[in-house]
Amino acid sequence: MLPPAVNFHINRHCNARCRFCFATFRDVSGQLSLPEAMKTIDLLHAAGAEKLNFAGGEPTLHPQLGALLRHAHGLGLVTSVVTNGARLERLLLEHAEVLDWAGLSVDSAREDVEVALGRSRGQHVAQSIRLAALCRASGVRVKLNTVVTTLNAEEDLSGLVRQIAPERWKVFQVLPMLGQNDGAVEPLLISAEAFEGFVRRHEPLRAEGLAPVVEDNDTMRGSYAMIDPAGRFFGNATGAHVYSDPIVTHGVAATLAQVGFVPHKFEGRGGRYTW
Repeated sequence: MLPPAVNFHINRHCNARCRFCFATFRDVSGQLSLPEAMKTIDLLHAAGAEKLNFAGGEPTLHPQLGALLRHAHGLGLVTSVVTNGARLERLLLEHAEVLDWAGLSVDSAREDVEVALGRSRGQHVAQSIRLAALCRASGVRVKLNTVVTTLNAEEDLSGLVRQIAPERWKVFQVLPMLGQNDGAVEPLLISAEAFEGFVRRHEPLRAEGLAPVVEDNDTMRGSYAMIDPAGRFFGNATGAHVYSDPIVTHGVAATLAQVGFVPHKFEGRGGRYTW
C-alpha cells in the first residue's frame, strides 16, 4: 500500500558533492519529461498520496520544478522540497504560494566541516540560516535535515537548530549504500553508540519543541516510498538500490510491490505527522 508521503527524486544533477550521498543515481540514465512527471504525480495522487517531497540531486536546479509544484499543489497534495538551498531563493520568489515545506540540508554549524563533507564551498551555514528566515517570511514551513558522520558526531548543534528554528528536525545516521556512495562514505561511517551520543546531546532541545526525529540505518531501510529520476520506485532494504518497472506504464501498486517497501516501518519512523 502506498504511504501518504512519497519522495520524488526528479533529477540527478547537483551543485554539491556530498561524500555520503545515498542518491547519486550513478546507475540511472535519463529523467522523465514534464508530461511523464506530471502523469506520475497524477497516479500517486489517485493511489492515495497526500504529501510529495521533491528531492534530487538538487531539485531547485530542475528547470520545471515550479511547474511540478504547481501541478501537485493543484491536485491538493502537500508539497515539499529537500534542498541545499542552491536556487531556493528564486523558487520562493516565483512559487512560494504552491510550496508548503522546505527541507534544508545542514549537517554542521561549522563552515569548514560542511566544506569537508562536500556540502558546499563555504557559507552554507550562513546561507541556510538566511533561507530559513526567508521561507518563514514567504509562508513556507521549515524542516531541517542533518546527517551524522565522523566529522560532526561530536558537535553540539543546539545553537544552529535554534537559529534555523525548524518545525521538524530529522537526524540521520550516515547510510552506506552500494552503487551510490561506496568508495567515498567509508571514512564517515559511525557506530550506533556514536549516533546515540549525538542524539542524547540534543535531548534538551525537546523542552523547546526542537527535539530531533531520529533515524538510524535500520530505520531508514525499507521505510520510504521513493521514486528515481526515471520514474521508477526504488528501495534500499538490501543495502543497494532496487528499481521497479516504470510507474507510468505499470501502475503504482504493482511497481511499489517490486522494491521491498515495508509499510509498518514507515509508520514506525513517524513518517505520518501533521503536515
